[in-house]
Amino acid sequence: MENVHLVEDDDDLYSGYNDYNATFDSEELDNDEGFQQAVRTSHGRRPPMTAKFPGTAVGGRPIGTSFGARAPLVSSLGRPVTAAIQGGAARPMTAVRAAGYTSALTRGTTFDPLGQSKGPAPPLEARNDDTPEEKIKILEKRVNELIAESCIAHSQGSLQLALEKAKEAGRKERALVRQREQSVNGDHINPDLTYAVLFNLANQYANNEMYPEALNTYQVIVKNKMFTNAGRLKVNMANIYFKQKNYPKAIKFYRMALDQISNAHKETRIKILQNIGVVFVRMGQYSDAVTSFEHIMSESPNVRTGFNLVLCYYATGDRDRMKKAFQKLVAVPLGIGDEDKYIPTNDDTHANLVIEAIKNDKLHQMERERKALAEKFIMTSAKLIAPAIESSFAAGFDWCVDTVKSSQYVELANDLEINKAITYLRQKDFKQAVESLKMLEKKDSRVKSAAATNLSFLYFLEKDYEQADRYADLAMSADRYNPAALINKGNTCFVRRDYDKAEDLYREALRNDSSCTEALYNLGLTYKRLNRLEEGLDGFLKLHAILRNSSQVMFQLAHLYELLDDPQQAMDWLMQLISVTPTDPQVLAKLGGLHDAEGDKPQALQYYLESFRHFPSNMVVIEWLGAYYIETQFCEKAIRYFERAMLIQPTQAKWQLMVASCYRRSGNYQQALETYKDIHRRFPENIECLRFLVRLCTDMGMREVQEYATKMKKVEKMKEIREQRVRSGRDGSARARRGGREGSAGSDASYVDPLGPQTERPKTAAKKRGEESDFADEELGDDLLPE
Repeated sequence: MENVHLVEDDDDLYSGYNDYNATFDSEELDNDEGFQQAVRTSHGRRPPMTAKFPGTAVGGRPIGTSFGARAPLVSSLGRPVTAAIQGGAARPMTAVRAAGYTSALTRGTTFDPLGQSKGPAPPLEARNDDTPEEKIKILEKRVNELIAESCIAHSQGSLQLALEKAKEAGRKERALVRQREQSVNGDHINPDLTYAVLFNLANQYANNEMYPEALNTYQVIVKNKMFTNAGRLKVNMANIYFKQKNYPKAIKFYRMALDQISNAHKETRIKILQNIGVVFVRMGQYSDAVTSFEHIMSESPNVRTGFNLVLCYYATGDRDRMKKAFQKLVAVPLGIGDEDKYIPTNDDTHANLVIEAIKNDKLHQMERERKALAEKFIMTSAKLIAPAIESSFAAGFDWCVDTVKSSQYVELANDLEINKAITYLRQKDFKQAVESLKMLEKKDSRVKSAAATNLSFLYFLEKDYEQADRYADLAMSADRYNPAALINKGNTCFVRRDYDKAEDLYREALRNDSSCTEALYNLGLTYKRLNRLEEGLDGFLKLHAILRNSSQVMFQLAHLYELLDDPQQAMDWLMQLISVTPTDPQVLAKLGGLHDAEGDKPQALQYYLESFRHFPSNMVVIEWLGAYYIETQFCEKAIRYFERAMLIQPTQAKWQLMVASCYRRSGNYQQALETYKDIHRRFPENIECLRFLVRLCTDMGMREVQEYATKMKKVEKMKEIREQRVRSGRDGSARARRGGREGSAGSDASYVDPLGPQTERPKTAAKKRGEESDFADEELGDDLLPE
């Protein structure tokens, strides 16, 4: 019987739980001699049955099992045994030994349920990479890796690397095919892998503009019957022919691809038809293009195809069909929800959080882009067909406006009317533009503000600042937060030199729209006029952070640094400006002037020469270059620039005098003499030219010296008389006349009469003889020669 522990004390509910019962101890079975003897020998077993009873498997008598035992028995240690009892002797259950479990197992010993090994289990067999099957698997894995690397390189813009990876994948795949052919256990080829390799290689050829190679590779895929649905790749081949401007073949392959695509793939067929229509447009076959576009608009209309249909009818000059195509265009459903769904409400906080999260997500951005594209196509179509569908541009545009008003683009009608006025402005029809904008003054506040803003801008361009100011006020009253209206109002204050008011308006425009670059630029100009150079510098630096490549902003920064006496910074900004506009002659001349002021003559010469090369009519540059070469004693080079100045200012004698002076200084006296004579013929009253003629003729011993000396005295006397008349008419005093005679000797040789040369009149014979008697026998004194 089992040992049972009873609760002796009702109050002690947990007594007896910690007592040890040796009956259930399995750890000491190795030390139980009776149990070990029963296990290893036949001790305690019943002798085998010898009698046989008919009807049973053994002897016709069933063997008792534990299910027939009425009470559990115990061993010599009191352990219950589940085996059957035969003849009063306990027989151990065979499962104890057969399971392979003994209590003597120690940690680390391998569990061996089948008893097949008495030692530790053998290690797993290592994979052999030298077998053909493993080599094929490794090579196939490498091919897939190369395809992936090629695609990644293409996505990163490394087109050449992507092509190299695709070619390497092709080489590895061919080696794989050869190995499969040599192997007797595997398939010869993997068609999916071969298709992927060839398709990627063709794509990379096309991306690198290697079109013949790409076409050959696509041809290999298309002609292989093992590749299912390979005929669709004829679309790719057609795209390549389109890029090569081989339009007939492009049409052929698009149609072949269309034949191999079932009607179940509707979107794909529509896109191919759209490509076919575009190719016909490029070929000038508008009627064929219309067939494709009309089919698309009847099956699956979209704004791009509708716009192309309008263009085709415009090209064919079909007025009625232009109208119908435009109506189809504005009727295309966009599939965009109402914008009001993005407006928060005050009732549901959770809904407002959701609206805040989705109002600028990718889907909403896509909706805005789609709507903007549709509006762009409608506006462009209206401007295109308006002059063609009616007798006048205004009537055609009005028809387009009415059509749009009855469509889903109702808010676009007002923009069309404003665009109508802008179109008049581009046609330089200012009167019609103003009338069109004035018709919008009674519209809603947004349209009214836009119209008044444009009117203010128009009047500002015409320098009618009073009207510009009035319409700027009207635009501001319709929409106080319109930054363009505030800028126009500020501009009118700027031209009236009310810079403080202009500053306030520009600042308000920036508060309403922080990205308004016009307001920020004008504010910087205002600070310059107010001599607040540091603030202006800060403003233009902020603007440069927004408009990195704006040449005007860079020039303003350079000018501000120049005003702040920082020529090095000014030159740095001008160098940045030159990197954006390398052929601007004014910037180059400015750089030359700054380097000249710093004493860097060679660098100044370089920039002035560049400026002269791009614009050889800047008199400041020409004069500097001529003076530089005279200063450096290269008078022959200076002649080129002074001759250019003669062409620009032919009425000024000083440039020709400089040319003659260059000849004289370089030692070419004969050419100098001819130049002076030419100057004298063109400017006979130029005293400086006569002085040099007298000097040259004297040095060269020529007989004309007396003639030129006589003319010089005559011109000086005439000049003296003219000056006396001017002075006597001014004050009428004899003292002033005497002062005039004394000052005539030091008069300017290059004097030019501001009233122009006097009208020549016939001279009397008596006067002529008197002039000859005055100068004919007079010797030429040294005081008449130029110093």
